[in-house]
Amino acid sequence: MIIGTRGSQLALVQTNFIAKELSKLTNIKIDKNIIKTKGDKITNSQLYNMDSKGLFTKELDKSVLEEEVDLAVHSLKDVPTDLDEDLKITAVPQRESPNEVLISTKTWEELKSGSTLGTSSLRREAFCNHYEKGFELKPIRGNIETRINKVMDGEVDATIMAQAGLKRLNLTENIKTIFPTNYITPAAGQGALAIITRKDSDKIDIISKLNDDKTYYSVLAEKTVLKEIGVGCQWPIGSIATIKNNQLELYSILLTQDGEILGKNNIKGSIKDGEKIGQKIGKKFKDYI
Repeated sequence: MIIGTRGSQLALVQTNFIAKELSKLTNIKIDKNIIKTKGDKITNSQLYNMDSKGLFTKELDKSVLEEEVDLAVHSLKDVPTDLDEDLKITAVPQRESPNEVLISTKTWEELKSGSTLGTSSLRREAFCNHYEKGFELKPIRGNIETRINKVMDGEVDATIMAQAGLKRLNLTENIKTIFPTNYITPAAGQGALAIITRKDSDKIDIISKLNDDKTYYSVLAEKTVLKEIGVGCQWPIGSIATIKNNQLELYSILLTQDGEILGKNNIKGSIKDGEKIGQKIGKKFKDYI
């Protein structure tokens, strides 16, 4: 069995985790094939200034389609809402923390107006503007370690990252502030992994055993908001679903780049109605776009 993966340290850690979990289920030999994506090759542009559809996934998915690899491991937030018709998300393992965190030598409260914050995320930029922090926002690209080093070396005063990646890489000592999800709302699917296969793969029965139902229905609800609107990184949208007592609650927020809140919705329903809930919120947000 061959797993397609990006070559970043985080991607390899995530892929090694999936390989280890699969090895508990089968005696089939598991290998990795490192594939460079378009997003890995472009390092000098804001993500939202590019055609971001499949930016970190397209080449991996092509390898799955052409049967060069049996499966691909993605950060779920990078997966386009309209997968190729011959592909499927076969498993979504249990989610790591979806929260956003601050990387800095200062806390969020200590960062004053005029501080420099590096980000290539339109959503994170919008939240900084919404809270009227008065930051000088600068583009910042690179892997997690590179972005941390840019902060610690003083190139920028701070950056905002996903907590999940830092936990997976054991880099949590660099976290200064953990933001509640209703304060800085994460990207749809943040903290979760997606295992992509061909729909006709003979490995589906094994791979599907890695699926966590609660995570699957949560991220399905979140991603459906984007699918309904038909946008990716071009609008600042945060979505987070939680499940408690067999009820799914989806909170989504739509902002302008300047930080104005255009729409905010919180809808509850049964776990298996997550997709319908996401559609409902997506339809409401369409009125603002």
